[in-house]
Amino acid sequence: MAARPGDVPTGRVSPRRSAASAALVGVGAMAAIDEIVFHQLLAWHHFYDRSTPTVGLFSDGLLHAAELVALVAGFFLLADLRRHGRLVPRAAWAGLFLGLGGFQLFDGIVDHKLLRVHQIRYGVDLTPYDVAWNLGALLLVAIGVVLALRVRRADR
Repeated sequence: MAARPGDVPTGRVSPRRSAASAALVGVGAMAAIDEIVFHQLLAWHHFYDRSTPTVGLFSDGLLHAAELVALVAGFFLLADLRRHGRLVPRAAWAGLFLGLGGFQLFDGIVDHKLLRVHQIRYGVDLTPYDVAWNLGALLLVAIGVVLALRVRRADR
């Protein structure tokens, strides 16, 4: 995106910062999707399920606060890059997909399997849920990697 009239470019375009800022938005967005869909609408789990329902609900509130901070910070960083004429939209798209998939993959492997703070669902065979969750994450990460490689090739 081009700088708007009155904006003063302060340096070169910044593909890495564009990607990192959008990745923060992606992490926040996927955390919000997870919380809204799986924690609230479906009520399948809380962020932390190894204690009382009250603690689980409190942990969801902490996750919600963190996702809002990530979304706001990421959008502010993107706006600042745009204002200074340094935003690289294609790199930002790559970062967005890497953030979306990165959060989901971290949640699926670290939260679900290593730390066991919660599972996707309870009382069912987890295998199809785990496979779908982690394959979805890998697909998002793969899209981000392909987009990032295209940005890198275009820079050469």
